[in-house]
Amino acid sequence: MTTVQFIPENENIRLDQYLSSELQDFSRTHIQKLIKMGFVLVNGTIRKPGFRLFGGENIKVELLDENPVPEILKPENIPLKILFEDDVILVLDKPAGLVVHPGAGIKDGTLVNGLVYYFKSLSNISGSIRPGIVHRLDKDTSGLILVAKTNSAHLHLANQFETRSVVKKYMGITWGEWKPISGKIEEPISRKRSDPTSFTVSTSGRLARTDYEVVEATRYLSLVRFFPRTGRTHQIRVHSAFHGNPIFSDEKYNGGLNRIKGFLPEISKKLKTMLNSISRQALHAHELSIIHPTTEQQLQFEAPLPEDFTNLIEDMKELNV
Repeated sequence: MTTVQFIPENENIRLDQYLSSELQDFSRTHIQKLIKMGFVLVNGTIRKPGFRLFGGENIKVELLDENPVPEILKPENIPLKILFEDDVILVLDKPAGLVVHPGAGIKDGTLVNGLVYYFKSLSNISGSIRPGIVHRLDKDTSGLILVAKTNSAHLHLANQFETRSVVKKYMGITWGEWKPISGKIEEPISRKRSDPTSFTVSTSGRLARTDYEVVEATRYLSLVRFFPRTGRTHQIRVHSAFHGNPIFSDEKYNGGLNRIKGFLPEISKKLKTMLNSISRQALHAHELSIIHPTTEQQLQFEAPLPEDFTNLIEDMKELNV
């Protein structure tokens, strides 16, 4: 059993819906069961699943694993690309295809399995199966991820994410031209009822904001720099799709093969070849700026664009020739 605590932002949302958005490894049915069994306290009081939150409450959850994973993680010799390391933090460049931590149906082969192989000391604030994990990246998104070695460093970094003082920059290749070429997408995001693994823009969702600027554009694809100001699950992918410019090769959010219909045959052929060449959403966590937990210095990190991404950029340019 693991105990976690949350303090929701100011929003009118059901208790079970809020916890579903925060505890992504658990189904809403399982969360409702936890609430009904008294394993969830809101300001020290048992509430019903439909209880409405208005922000600022202290929510304590005793987690009973829906799909139990071993409490003792299996250390695995998984190659890690370390960009920065000192006594309290790590900064890694995560490759696409690597899951961050074990969850439902995934017990090994994750970034965390590699971390416990190489490092004896990691924070345990996020629970026994997520040592050191302060934030996450989607499996098929590459780039920068922070790891805390100590609990005090973890809390310091988590507070920076909470107060939105962490500066994050992503590079993405999207479908179509953006109009305007810079701006912001400020639309609330919630989990899809029809598919609990997907998210969508919804008036009942949580506040989400993504700023963007187009770096290079062609008639068919654009290279875009994204600045997520909030940290919702799949935020950039959902907002891009909502704007009509889904991330290239993002099948979940309408950015896959279905997009090549209607183009000239030679263009469709090139686009299909490009989709096959990357085989994952073209999104990369490129830059990250934080305050160091102990020195209080401003640190900025950059993860170079991976080869599949740079090749895609070159192919994108040739579409205009």
